[in-house]
Amino acid sequence: MAAESSPFSLANVRLFIAFRVFFNARFYYPVFTILFLDFGLTIEQFAILNTVWALTIVCAEVPSGALADILGRKYLIVATSLLMVMEMGLLSFVPLGNSSIIFWAFLINRVLSGLAEAMASGADEAIAYDTLAADGKADAWPKVLSLQMRLQSIGSIITLTIGALIYDPNLVNRLLTWLGTALIVDQQTTMRFPIYLTLIMALFATITAFRMEEKKQDMKGGTVFRTLAALKLTWKAGLWIARTPFALSIILIGMCYDHILRMIVTMTSQYFRLIHLPEASFGVIGSTIALLGLVIPKIAEHMIEKNSPAVNMYWVTGIGLIGLFGLTGFFPYWGLLPMAFIFIALMFVSFFTSHYLNLITESHQRATVLSFKGVAFNLAYGWIGFGFALLIGHQRTTLQAMHPVWSEAAIESHAFMKAIGWFPWYTIICLGLTLIYCRYRLRGRLERKQVN
Repeated sequence: MAAESSPFSLANVRLFIAFRVFFNARFYYPVFTILFLDFGLTIEQFAILNTVWALTIVCAEVPSGALADILGRKYLIVATSLLMVMEMGLLSFVPLGNSSIIFWAFLINRVLSGLAEAMASGADEAIAYDTLAADGKADAWPKVLSLQMRLQSIGSIITLTIGALIYDPNLVNRLLTWLGTALIVDQQTTMRFPIYLTLIMALFATITAFRMEEKKQDMKGGTVFRTLAALKLTWKAGLWIARTPFALSIILIGMCYDHILRMIVTMTSQYFRLIHLPEASFGVIGSTIALLGLVIPKIAEHMIEKNSPAVNMYWVTGIGLIGLFGLTGFFPYWGLLPMAFIFIALMFVSFFTSHYLNLITESHQRATVLSFKGVAFNLAYGWIGFGFALLIGHQRTTLQAMHPVWSEAAIESHAFMKAIGWFPWYTIICLGLTLIYCRYRLRGRLERKQVN
């Protein structure tokens, strides 16, 4: 009886967790920026490509969520996994030597990756949550989310460590020598190894997606009818969010935290370099930080049971600001501690946003509502990325005028450090304005309402 009462006895729940682990097992994450550069791209092209990625998600997020609610969530999950196979396959076999071909290959890769992220957002959560609800186990969602995040963290530990190690040709060549082979590989060969392994994970994600089951939607009419139905559902979901103060507050406050913290996380490799950490250690550091993912979800689960949403928000604010102010010191080696606070705050944001939003959203529009959340988060992320690029450019110009004898590398580093110094103050202003608006919409209910 105990096994039957467990939410993990449901096949869709287990497959949801497996899909999340495989889809997010990206072996190239610890060398993400370096990977682009070693393929022959410039920093400016790297920024452009990530802007394209964010815009693709923004454009595809809500339509994909609506289609998931109309056509079926499994349809989009399968499409997501196939897009991942295509994006990784493209980088696995693109020829080197022609910068134009490489740029266009990465551009297509970013579009495919953005589409995959947009389609994955909400659809897999919705099918798992609805499976729980249909079996009378909706209250077990925090436990499912907690286990999913912890297993994903274990996967991150493995992928970050292996990805960084196999990217280094010196380490790979030493391993080959130890194995007794005379084979020697260079950087142009090893830089594809993390991509090959991620492609394998994409194939596992595809197999997992095909094994999911979903109750068929009883929809009549052809493509035009279903498209109109999807647009109508999108409009209704948008109106529901606008008219539901708590849902709107969850999205806005989560967006405020997410785009700032995620921008910092994106730039960890540059930050680590400036606090004098060797590049070979980045994968190990990333794996160590990922260990937090084994603990934070259980803490978040306890906080949801004991605290109101407002109290949990205050905790995230305190942790996030400690991390942001700590980063500005660029303390050698010790600078790892504030970065750990950033990761902890981001994990809390992801957990709390998913729990509270799923809790108050009805099944028929859950994927669409979650897609609206994804749009808001990625639109803000694109905004802060664009703003950060402008800030870096301004700081670089100022430093060049003040210190004409400095090298380009020194100017780049100091411009980055000065730009990071703006983040805590931007956070305080952004969060302050967001809370004023949310408090007005909620009219004080945020403090009084305990969501169980």
